[in-house]
Amino acid sequence: MSTVRLTKPTIAVLEVLLTSTADAPAWGLSICRDADLGSGTVYPILDRLEQRGWVTSWTEAEPHPGRPPRRYYALTNTGRSLATSALEARRARRQFVPRWTGGQA
Repeated sequence: MSTVRLTKPTIAVLEVLLTSTADAPAWGLSICRDADLGSGTVYPILDRLEQRGWVTSWTEAEPHPGRPPRRYYALTNTGRSLATSALEARRARRQFVPRWTGGQA
């Protein structure tokens, strides 16, 4: 399992994937919509996450007539754990903002 660089777009994709469930899995264009990112940004992120073992994907078994089959994405157990830890660590770092006192103690 290799690490993933947490860019703002990657964070947005991970947050969408963390909110998806087995009953309501995320598919490509829904991730684009929910993360407010274009497909040219989202799909390369999903490919990298899948190559690193954070995400698994599959094509729907019975596509709706009139549209191509959806490709669903879900965090693996390890991916969910790593994503949760990475996002929590990032939030903790961002909450600690040292104040500049301007030389006053």
